[in-house]
Amino acid sequence: MLTGMGLRPEQQRLIVVIATVVGVLVGAGGLVVAIQSIGSRSPERQAGAAVVVPDAALPQVFHGWGSPKLFAPLAERAGDAKALTEKEVFGQSELPVTKKLKLKLVAKQLDADCGAVLWGDALLEQVSDGGCTQAARGLYASSDGRYVGQYTLLNLKDSESAAGLVDSLKTLYRGGWTHPLKSSKAAFPAGGYSEAGGYALGHYVGLVWIGRVDGAEPDTQDDFVSLTLALRGAEKAIYRRVVSITGPSS
Repeated sequence: MLTGMGLRPEQQRLIVVIATVVGVLVGAGGLVVAIQSIGSRSPERQAGAAVVVPDAALPQVFHGWGSPKLFAPLAERAGDAKALTEKEVFGQSELPVTKKLKLKLVAKQLDADCGAVLWGDALLEQVSDGGCTQAARGLYASSDGRYVGQYTLLNLKDSESAAGLVDSLKTLYRGGWTHPLKSSKAAFPAGGYSEAGGYALGHYVGLVWIGRVDGAEPDTQDDFVSLTLALRGAEKAIYRRVVSITGPSS
């Protein structure tokens, strides 16, 4: 409530102290006077400070990685101008995890408006500055019904923007993330545990998001590393683009 009224964190701490005293001495009416005496401000956008969407599914852990040299030919979108397609990124209906376990594609969507795919003021501002023109999302359910995963691929203007976004997400993810696709076959439970990773791939950013359907933290039976590698199968589209520029011999 205090954040919504435009109070800075230090002002909010002061209000808590005042509220404790005023509540005992003169009741709630004094609190309103105290708030008005401090003043207000227009909230500023800060990394990781966006208001969390009610009931939003959000990863509790995030790790980010820079772009390997392999993707240097894709450093600029100007040299890779062909737009992504759903078929190109999500052409495989199943991604193998182990011999017995697979991730099945249950929903896919390609948006030209990256702002419709992401939420969180600071995150939206950064992807806008990065010239994001496409966001491809694929939602997966494991064949055993235990896991849910989503892969999101963002098309930015250059590798500098992509690397900067991945680095910033190490804090931005706490107050903004991707909207999960909706499907009756898989869903991230609100408030449940999930993990995510960000990968700079030239001028692209790949976001991997994994969780258990029941929202519980992983135990010894859960191999999130293998699930992550399987989800990254969607990145084959980006490898093919490298080959189309440099030739098979590379």
